[in-house]
Amino acid sequence: MCGRFNATFDSGVKKLYTSLKINKVNDKPIDKRFVKAADTVSIVREKGNKRIVENAIWWLLIDQTTTGFTPSKYTSFNTRYDKLNTPRSLGYQAYRHSRCVIAVKGFGETEFKNKKPVHYFDIAAQNGGLLPGGLCRDWVNNHTGEIKTSCSVITLPPHEKLTHIHSKAMPLILPQDETIINNWLDVALTDIEQFTPLLRPHIPQNLIAQQIDKPMTHNPISKPELITLDNLT
Repeated sequence: MCGRFNATFDSGVKKLYTSLKINKVNDKPIDKRFVKAADTVSIVREKGNKRIVENAIWWLLIDQTTTGFTPSKYTSFNTRYDKLNTPRSLGYQAYRHSRCVIAVKGFGETEFKNKKPVHYFDIAAQNGGLLPGGLCRDWVNNHTGEIKTSCSVITLPPHEKLTHIHSKAMPLILPQDETIINNWLDVALTDIEQFTPLLRPHIPQNLIAQQIDKPMTHNPISKPELITLDNLT
């Protein structure tokens, strides 16, 4: 997954937030058409026995400075699925103790060849919004005492329906099933074996894909394409 979200807070995304049964809104949800990696995104997580909305740096590994925090030089806006069970990996503990979701309208993909962009696509929910599954961490700045939250999105192998758009990976899009979401956000649930089926390429809802000129301007240059959800097997 390339690092951008469509975080437009429209009626469909608002309904998605409502379905999450949030107890406390620490930060107002981000409402932006173009959110890039290392920007601030809104996450939903459980903390102190409450389900909360809070803003986080979309870059899991961050460094402290004398005045605050800055994204690490090591790229960490995504966490690969095959690193989740590697004990010394950045996402190992977070996968077991601090999972989150990021409610958005859609996400963006850029295909590269020889390190040059071939095309840009925006992918959005046909109806409502999407729930990418992610990880989060809290950091305390030893200089200022500031507490900052960071996050990443879990990425999966490419899906056959999306390889013409992005050939290397896709984000984990969680099914909007109450039991799955409750378990995913449950900080007391450390039996992560039940999440193994989620770590396979899967499209749980219909998507609309459209080629755009550039991420910042996001002008459509192709007709919308329907990407149909996968049937349950």
